[in-house]
Amino acid sequence: MRLIHTSDWHLGQTLHQFDRAYEHQCFLDWLLDTIVSEQADALLIAGDVFDTANPSAAAQKQLYRFLQQARARAPELDIVIIAGNHDSPGRLEAPGPLLEAHGTRVIGHVVRNDDGGIDLERLLVPLHDRDGALKAWCLAVPFLRPGDVPRSEAAEGEAPAADPYLAGIALLYGQAFALAAARCTEGQAIVAMGHCHMVDGAASLDSERRIVIGGTEALPAAVFDPAIAYTALGHLHLSQRVGQKEHIRYCGSPLPLSFSEVGYQHQVLRVDLDGARAQTVTPLLVPRAIELLRVPPKPAPLDEVLTALGALELPERPLHTQPFLEVRVLLDAPEPGLRGRIEAALAGKPVRLAKIEPTRKLEGATGEAAALSLDQLAQLQPDDIFRRLYLQKFGEDAPDDQLSAFAELMLPGEGA
Repeated sequence: MRLIHTSDWHLGQTLHQFDRAYEHQCFLDWLLDTIVSEQADALLIAGDVFDTANPSAAAQKQLYRFLQQARARAPELDIVIIAGNHDSPGRLEAPGPLLEAHGTRVIGHVVRNDDGGIDLERLLVPLHDRDGALKAWCLAVPFLRPGDVPRSEAAEGEAPAADPYLAGIALLYGQAFALAAARCTEGQAIVAMGHCHMVDGAASLDSERRIVIGGTEALPAAVFDPAIAYTALGHLHLSQRVGQKEHIRYCGSPLPLSFSEVGYQHQVLRVDLDGARAQTVTPLLVPRAIELLRVPPKPAPLDEVLTALGALELPERPLHTQPFLEVRVLLDAPEPGLRGRIEAALAGKPVRLAKIEPTRKLEGATGEAAALSLDQLAQLQPDDIFRRLYLQKFGEDAPDDQLSAFAELMLPGEGA
């Protein structure tokens, strides 16, 4: 049986105010072609389908058009979607009954029975091959909040769990696995899905929202039973193994979600199951529809940056396909006309200025104590704070004109 593992589409995301619908559509079109060419039996989408809990109508339309086209081009394809921390569980699940009629199961949140116990049945999704034979059981577990997990009761004589949230997640996966194991017949596999931050997981700078619940961030790989053939994870935007285990994987996002991912090749993962085990996991590289540029590669003084921008040569192309540009400038003092000078250097060039990243040179420390007592803080006036922040950022005292401008800003308005 062959699976395609993808996650973190973040439909509706903007890159520094630039719409990315064209890039997302290019990915979805490529994914449709890949599902067909790879003869996939199931598609696992491990959360963060949308970038926000209240996605635009256009972003929702992209998702549902994709699901309709996938059904038309691969009629026997099973699709399983779980909610991530960016998604609204209820909104994602709302069209569930309609989608189930067309081969798509959406699990947005954990549901409890009348007795308060978790409805494990709805987390267990059967996966079939192209001939309709049941080949695997999927533990489709969405992003879990503290109220979603069962309470783990310590056995008599044992100390209570150090972190009830972690213990509850482990218990939930254990219960779901036990149900799947009871259903499995010889030759069938168990596959898990999750949207979480695992221990030692490498996050992408600038583009990932931290998951911190009650002080807990990362989960150990031990929450997944060793008999699980493959675990399809979402949340981290860089493809990676968990605990150096081939069968516990993040596939990463299909698009670069920040300029920190300029040099990274995004991908989805093809997983081939052989009976109850994962035989191979193969990266399928996602073509980049829009180029991301960093000029210069490392922060440089403004004159050097302007020279590099002036020498930038790019082919003409339609506006919606032009590269996004981050300009990296090394400053030793405030530069009020920075954007204007950069825009002038780029005039007429087929590129979209998305971000200016200034890096300040800091001179020597002042020797002043970094920490203040509460009494000292109570004595500080706004201009004192301004002076301290300016000194911290630029390594020198704030000039008189800046102090005057700040004082003017602090004057009460008319009628105040």
